[in-house]
Amino acid sequence: MKLFDVYPLYDVTPAKAKGIEVWDDKGQKYLDFYGGHAVISIGHTHPHYVKRIKDQLDKMAFYSNSVQNPLQQELAQKLGELSSCEDYDLFMCNSGAEANENALKMASFHTGKSKVIAFTNSFHGRTSAAVAATDNPSINAPINKQQEVTFLPLNDTEAFEKAITSDEYCAVILEAIQGVGGLDEPTTEFFQFIANKCKEHNVVLIADEVQSGYGRSGKFFAFQHHGIQPDIISIAKGMGNGFPVGGILIHEKFKPSYGLLGTTFGGNHLACAASLAVLEVLEDENLVENAAELGTYFRKKAAEIRQIKNIKGKGLMIGLEFDFEVADLRKKMIVEQHMFTGSAKNKKLLRFLPALNITKNDIDLFFEALKKAL
Repeated sequence: MKLFDVYPLYDVTPAKAKGIEVWDDKGQKYLDFYGGHAVISIGHTHPHYVKRIKDQLDKMAFYSNSVQNPLQQELAQKLGELSSCEDYDLFMCNSGAEANENALKMASFHTGKSKVIAFTNSFHGRTSAAVAATDNPSINAPINKQQEVTFLPLNDTEAFEKAITSDEYCAVILEAIQGVGGLDEPTTEFFQFIANKCKEHNVVLIADEVQSGYGRSGKFFAFQHHGIQPDIISIAKGMGNGFPVGGILIHEKFKPSYGLLGTTFGGNHLACAASLAVLEVLEDENLVENAAELGTYFRKKAAEIRQIKNIKGKGLMIGLEFDFEVADLRKKMIVEQHMFTGSAKNKKLLRFLPALNITKNDIDLFFEALKKAL
């Protein structure tokens, strides 16, 4: 048997990692400024994270959601406190796509409707409704296209108002900072307009924080830059620092019932241990504040490079836009400078998504290497 060939791969085989340092199987060291799509939030093999998981593994790794798991309640309590979202309930699952799938399902249950509003260049996952709400026809199979989704331009209030007044929609799903799409953002005015119109028309507002959440933007959630309150918040990636875990925060106005949502692996003991470790490190090391501070420093350094035409994003979720496609530049950064960066749907954008505990010195090293590569 061989692997199903769906990933274009760089010729690098990571063998061990610590912090933002990654060593391949030949002993070559790389600096990781991409974190595997913003997953590594507190650094590779953080000692507290490793200990938390090992200690839990010595006790038990898994049992289903048919029994009590106090770690889930501990996680919900801690997450509510650190995110200032105490008036939400937590449902745990396994990935960002599954989080958005459950968010859309809850919206449909709540409203009795099925149509969804999403936005140009959105990315919400690769499963049924989540991929239907993703603006990429090449990954939407005919079975996904049965979903009814209206794609609207970002920051176009006229188009949005025209659509939502039809009273056909169960949900609006929106990334506060688009990830794969290229780090475009709704304006505060637009986000607040959406929130008000959703309340007016009884439409569920879903904030997709799968990539932008957990401090990456310089606030715990990126929507918090805009002074709005979503009905449902989807989370994953940085939540587990590499352990597969996701979830949705559901506002307390939604009433649960047995069997409404469910999962076999979601919220298992190891997932909770990993997620608690991340929150504890975020709090103990002030990493949300660090993301905000270093985002400002990164922008200052980027402004010194004339080839960079635009700087997008917030905190440590940043895109550098050039007037040329960056595929060769990204390859040079890996092969010659030994640094991982990310790409986007916008082929002229280089994405920077490091662990939130990087330093100014790490950013200096990045820009020294970028200048050489350019």
